[in-house]
Amino acid sequence: MSKNLLTKLSALAGLTLLAVSANALAAETAPVLDSKSCDPPKYPKAALINEETGTVVMGFLVGPDGKVTESKVEKSSGSKSLDKAALTALALCKFKPGTKDGKPDSVWAKVDFVWKLE
Repeated sequence: MSKNLLTKLSALAGLTLLAVSANALAAETAPVLDSKSCDPPKYPKAALINEETGTVVMGFLVGPDGKVTESKVEKSSGSKSLDKAALTALALCKFKPGTKDGKPDSVWAKVDFVWKLE
């Protein structure tokens, strides 16, 4: 087999793999937070006194029933108390479940919460 033909076949195989990966991703939808189902996090007293602010990025594994089964801080606000308060409060929220191949399934969701003083 010629080197040129092998190069073309390799490129075609790469495109096919890319197309399969894109289809796999398209078959999954992310969960959506139902903001009416939960109360917003309360500012921790010490963080309020110290005038701490920031944005915490959290990940939630949402089950097919819309409930959080696992949670984690992906990027800290810079304040452990703000991170913990946001994670604790939002883990109690309900989500519209994500889907895989059109059926409700466990899917990760990302939520950003901004702490600001008003």
